[in-house]
Amino acid sequence: MKLSILDQVPISSNQSTKEALEQSVKLAQAAEQLGYERYWIAEHHDMPGLACPAPEVMLSYIGAATSRIRIGSGAVLLPYYKPYKIAEVYNMLATLFPDRIDIGIGRAPGGSAEVTSALSDHFLQNVWNMPASLKDLLHFIYNDHPEDSEFAKINAAPIPDIAPVPWLLGTSKKSAMLAAEYGMAYAFGLFMSDKDAAEILDCYYQAFKNGSNRQPRTILTVTAFCAETTELAEEIALSSLVWSIQRGKGEGHSGVPSIKDVKQYKLSEPEKEALETMKKKMIIGNPDQVKNKLLDLQKQYKTDEIMIVTITYSPEDRIKSYQLIANELIKRETVI
Repeated sequence: MKLSILDQVPISSNQSTKEALEQSVKLAQAAEQLGYERYWIAEHHDMPGLACPAPEVMLSYIGAATSRIRIGSGAVLLPYYKPYKIAEVYNMLATLFPDRIDIGIGRAPGGSAEVTSALSDHFLQNVWNMPASLKDLLHFIYNDHPEDSEFAKINAAPIPDIAPVPWLLGTSKKSAMLAAEYGMAYAFGLFMSDKDAAEILDCYYQAFKNGSNRQPRTILTVTAFCAETTELAEEIALSSLVWSIQRGKGEGHSGVPSIKDVKQYKLSEPEKEALETMKKKMIIGNPDQVKNKLLDLQKQYKTDEIMIVTITYSPEDRIKSYQLIANELIKRETVI
């Protein structure tokens, strides 16, 4: 099974932002040694507890600190930017790190309404125009604008020997159909969706237009916590779960709380119910339990690859979780 990592760059309550960013580099290095297929980093803006508004900056740093693992955005938020600039940035990365760069494209705001206004004067219009923007971006990436295009005479230089691989990220049938129409690989965010993922992915496969020798490819993104015992996995997951409840109430600005703090945090009955509902969408367990659940998901959704997001208070717990999962499911020559 191909496994990958989505890093939202969480800041723990005992960390500085710099320390959180440095931990992401360590995570990417560990992922490479463990045999993970790719490492993607998310884009968020002015969201307390999340450290990365500019994946392209971190990717240059991480690319220089690794040598093999694919790296990319998960996602770069297209409505905020001109396609030409995105193509320039990721072509530059693909030139520096050949055959390693992915461009995951999304359209969520990634922040508050005020942040959206600060970043773009026409965000909603740009969301509406996203199919056209996405088409332009693909032409810039593949350097194949039609001759009658206003952009036919320009290049998103530097042009790498191997183009970055574009992925469309989404949680809906609409995004799946757009990916299929444009012959793109598609990543479905199961960890943030209540929709019927199996139906959406089936729609993608059925509608996919095979072009330029491309084949349909999918990633299923899930939340998972793994530890030596189920009890320990439940414990390390608790920080993320309670933090989600805190953020929903406008709290949690100091970052991911410690296990000690969340055990002392008073939850109302509705919040306890919400916590249990969240847990049902996650994979939490010992190595054998997590392995079986991931294999079941791969079979159920017929996906090529599973991408895992894990937020813990302790960076060591996060890396250990990924290591235990890799030990069960990834074949490789060396184990850290």
